[in-house]
Amino acid sequence: MSKFSNGLTLPWLLRLDSVTCVAMGALLALASDFISNLTEIPAKVLIYAGLSLIPIAIFMALVSWRRLQQKLLAQVVIAGNIVWVLGSLALLGMVEPNGFGIVFVLAQAGAVAVFALLEWRALEARARHAGTTA
Repeated sequence: MSKFSNGLTLPWLLRLDSVTCVAMGALLALASDFISNLTEIPAKVLIYAGLSLIPIAIFMALVSWRRLQQKLLAQVVIAGNIVWVLGSLALLGMVEPNGFGIVFVLAQAGAVAVFALLEWRALEARARHAGTTA
C-alpha cells in the first residue's frame, strides 16, 4: 500500500470520500427543506443532489476494496469529483442562492476538490512506488 508524503493511502481516501458522500447525501436529502430555507437553493435540487450521492458513495467504497483495475476506477472517481465541482459552480449560475447558499456550495465544492487532489496524489504515489519495486 503506497503512501504519499502525508501518509494517506488511496484506499483510505476513497473510503473517507465514500463516507462523506453518504453523510452529505443524507443531509441534503433528509434536511432539504431546512437547508433550502437557509440557502435559498431549491429543495428539489438538494434532494436530487443528495440522492445522487448514495450510489456514488457505494461505487467509491467498492473501488476502495478492489485491487484489480483500481487505477482506472480511481481515475473515474477523481473525474467524477471534478465533474461534481464543476456542476456545483454551474449551479450558482442556475439558481439564486443567498450569501450563505453561495458559501455552502463553494465550501462543499472545495472539499470535493481537495478529495480529488489528494486521491490523484495518492494514485501518482502508488504508480511511483510500483515503478520502484518492479
